[in-house]
Amino acid sequence: MPILYTTEASATGGRAGRAVSSNGVLDVTLTVPKELGGDGATGTNPEQLFAAGYSACFLGALKYVAGQQKVKVPEEAKVTAKVGIGPREDGTGFGIEVSISVDLPGVERAVAEKLVADAHIVCPYSHAMRTATEVSAKLA
Repeated sequence: MPILYTTEASATGGRAGRAVSSNGVLDVTLTVPKELGGDGATGTNPEQLFAAGYSACFLGALKYVAGQQKVKVPEEAKVTAKVGIGPREDGTGFGIEVSISVDLPGVERAVAEKLVADAHIVCPYSHAMRTATEVSAKLA
């Protein structure tokens, strides 16, 4: 696969720390939600960042397939990604659960359903989740 764009972000402090993109545009305080044993301090967490990235990516994929099909996506179009985290049943760690909800006001239901189905094929986040994309993890 030819790579068209690459970016990097780093985290320090784990779930209670800081995450920064290589260009410095993303610079967020990370906090642990109360549901995971944290104090609920103001900040974000990996699940919120994943949900934000997935929803933006899915909307981009939706606009892409809509353009191919000559369908206008309304300005008010909204994609919501819901991300949950919990212990895996095998007891070896944690897993995530993701659902996508798409709001396309003014688009005929059958057309909107086809756009969502097609975007789910095109979206790289959906592809990675569906195919369990291999991730390399190594010591720097």
